[in-house]
Amino acid sequence: MRALADLIDRVNVATGKSLAWFALVIVFIQFAIVLMRYVFGVGSIWMQELIVYLHAFLFMLASAYTLSMDGHVRVDIFYREAAPRTKAKINFFGSLFLLIPVCILIVYVSWGYVSNSWAILEGSQETSGIQARFLLKSAIIGFAIQMGLQGFVIMVRSWYAMQGDEVELDRTQQTSGGF
Repeated sequence: MRALADLIDRVNVATGKSLAWFALVIVFIQFAIVLMRYVFGVGSIWMQELIVYLHAFLFMLASAYTLSMDGHVRVDIFYREAAPRTKAKINFFGSLFLLIPVCILIVYVSWGYVSNSWAILEGSQETSGIQARFLLKSAIIGFAIQMGLQGFVIMVRSWYAMQGDEVELDRTQQTSGGF
């Protein structure tokens, strides 16, 4: 189980680090749009939509990376001062009863929405826009799957920490644990 959890974690980290470059690309595209618009008097709906697409992919598909790096917001009333095994229990049960069920619900609710978009290969409402809205909508399911898998990783690591595994107890002590 630990090997599978490590593999999932490596994939989410690689995905997040790769998608982080989208932030820089967004800045360059926005600069180009402003330059084209105010210097040359030319607009590009395709480029404006591209910013929306990249922004959505960045935040939706890099969320699991953020969770793996413990970058999500946490209501830290008692967690910060808790013992590592207590943190592991909170992470385990938080993932089991909150994170994973919500991810399953997101996939269930959005499946028809996304599959209908794929069925018609939905594109932009604008003729000069990006004709791949179905890809944008697919990020919803990608987000839920990646987050659910990262929740599984948190559960596996928390389970080992609750069993007294020194490596995982150390990891739990060094970071807040992920959930």
